[in-house]
Amino acid sequence: MAHTHSHGAHNGNRTRLAAAFGVTALFMVAEVIGGVVSGSLALLADAGHMLTDAAALLMALLAVQFAQRKPSARHTFGLLRLTTLAAFVNAIALLVITVLIVWEALRRFYQPQPIQGGLMLGIAIAGLLANLLSFWLLHRGSEEKNLNVRAAALHVLGDLLGSVGAIAAAIIIMLTGWTPIDPILSLLVSLLVVRSAWSLLRESLHELLEGAPSGINVDKLARELTRNIAEVRNVHHVHVWQVGEKPVLTLHVQVIPPYDHDGLLVRIHQYLHEHYQIAHATVQMEYQPCTGHDCELCAEQSSHHHSHEHLTLDGHAHHPH
Repeated sequence: MAHTHSHGAHNGNRTRLAAAFGVTALFMVAEVIGGVVSGSLALLADAGHMLTDAAALLMALLAVQFAQRKPSARHTFGLLRLTTLAAFVNAIALLVITVLIVWEALRRFYQPQPIQGGLMLGIAIAGLLANLLSFWLLHRGSEEKNLNVRAAALHVLGDLLGSVGAIAAAIIIMLTGWTPIDPILSLLVSLLVVRSAWSLLRESLHELLEGAPSGINVDKLARELTRNIAEVRNVHHVHVWQVGEKPVLTLHVQVIPPYDHDGLLVRIHQYLHEHYQIAHATVQMEYQPCTGHDCELCAEQSSHHHSHEHLTLDGHAHHPH
């Protein structure tokens, strides 16, 4: 059942991304034409976001497709990390395009451009509807936690805010003729987008640098494992990182020599899966205190027997020779 859910989640992500890409690419062309004809920076800024979005959505779509490939001897985790890399590239692209918009907005304060408010308003409303549709496609369903889909959704959110700003600017220009409102609103929208893009950049970079998933406190995990499984005396050499949406863990545990060795190993894995949703863990069991410089020495000595095993959730232990 777990495999079926994962396969369905990937299909759902791919369908959403493909639909959002089609909508975004279509209205990007409309906004470019409308921005050039009307002379509106707000429309061109929104079209710039849409241009970046079209590329971002395409990269996200390809990343989801590649992530479904089976692991190989060369890529033992498959290509799951491509989704994180796509999110990282998306964030950088959004920051770059925002800098270009800010530069153009500042230039327009010194060199105002004539703007056709009516045409600008019509194109901006159409763009807003397109962005709402794309944002809904990307944000609905249980897969919205996927970092790559969230990256694409952030791009579309930037476009949505840009469309709102363009509509407001068009109305003000039509009513008052005050054209500086166009670059002013472009700057405000850019600041809002930068905040979201920076957050996404930090999160994806953290994952690329093998940082611990935000929902897992390594120190707390070690304490709770010791507290809740009586045979576990000490937990050390804990390493946890994330590949795609899957947390991966390795750790050493000093234990009292168990009566049922494999049973204890199963209980450790079940605890990690139930409390931390870690399905892929490598546990090294030790029967003597850790003596490394980064180990907390245990007061009680036990036997000198040592074993190293990897166990999957089906409960089968692998004993290396």
